[in-house]
Amino acid sequence: MVKMKKRTKNSRIRGARTVGWGFRQKHKGHGNKGGVGKSGTGKKADHDKQRAVASDPKGGYFGRGGLTTRGSVRKKPNQINLNDIRENFFTKEGCEIKFLKHKILGKGDGFKAKIHAKAATATAIEKMKKAGGEIVLPVKKEKVGESKYADGEKKAEE
Repeated sequence: MVKMKKRTKNSRIRGARTVGWGFRQKHKGHGNKGGVGKSGTGKKADHDKQRAVASDPKGGYFGRGGLTTRGSVRKKPNQINLNDIRENFFTKEGCEIKFLKHKILGKGDGFKAKIHAKAATATAIEKMKKAGGEIVLPVKKEKVGESKYADGEKKAEE
């Protein structure tokens, strides 16, 4: 029996792209770059996740945006309940409290005070009247050229 010489590894691999390391990038020694910019900063991107979070001051890079788009401004109405006013702002009977940019809601009990507000619900006004207080709303001014009477009706006593 004649012993045959085994082919060297170098001669077997010659011409191959991956040279026995599987995927082409695996043996380059550059790690997982992920791409340019914020690409590769997905849910499981290890250190890239911290970079993405640090670059976004609001911290809204990950997660869903909700029902509106991220760019749209959500309406945050200024509303306050009677019980919140009573607990936090009411000092003595007959005092005046000003909420000129708020709408007064009717949750809670009324109290003896005068509240100046932009708007109020019917229940809030009713509760305050029963308790001896009142809610003062701004008087609406008539627009120039607008008639007092609906659909051009004329006053009967003219």
